[in-house]
Amino acid sequence: MSAAPIIVTALFGPADFAKLDALRRQHYPAERNQVPAHLTLFAHLPPSLEPELGRRLAAATTTAAPRARLAGVIDLGSGTGLRVESEGLEALRDDLADAFRGLLAMQDSGPWHPHVTIQNKVEPRDARALQQRLRAGFAPAPLAIAGLASWRYLGGPWQAIRRYPFRGARV
Repeated sequence: MSAAPIIVTALFGPADFAKLDALRRQHYPAERNQVPAHLTLFAHLPPSLEPELGRRLAAATTTAAPRARLAGVIDLGSGTGLRVESEGLEALRDDLADAFRGLLAMQDSGPWHPHVTIQNKVEPRDARALQQRLRAGFAPAPLAIAGLASWRYLGGPWQAIRRYPFRGARV
């Protein structure tokens, strides 16, 4: 078993992934963009949780995918994100957080603010300019959540552990 922390993300449907990843490639500084567009549920789980996490993610995805939507443009200070709303995904994440209470890193134990980061580590004025452009044409839209995935954090790029598609979804 690896000593690398584990990240858990939601996987998007193919069309939504293509759009979000294109936005990320367009606006994220190329030298820092080491992972594709994603929605993080947990950013730093202990590697010792890998077997139990796998069982829980497999069980959580035996149902139909939760509904979700892109709900707005958010200011990340030195970046820009798209806010995601999904009661089903929040409930799933809450269940996992309860199961792993006491083992969560500080950033994973606080309130969850689901979003897709499309720009980061830029000058705040550049981030605000992008936010203004995106807000001008933004309309809330459905977001296809196709599954969950676990990854090893390797200091930059991530190494896939496993994908868990929701029932009937393509990932």
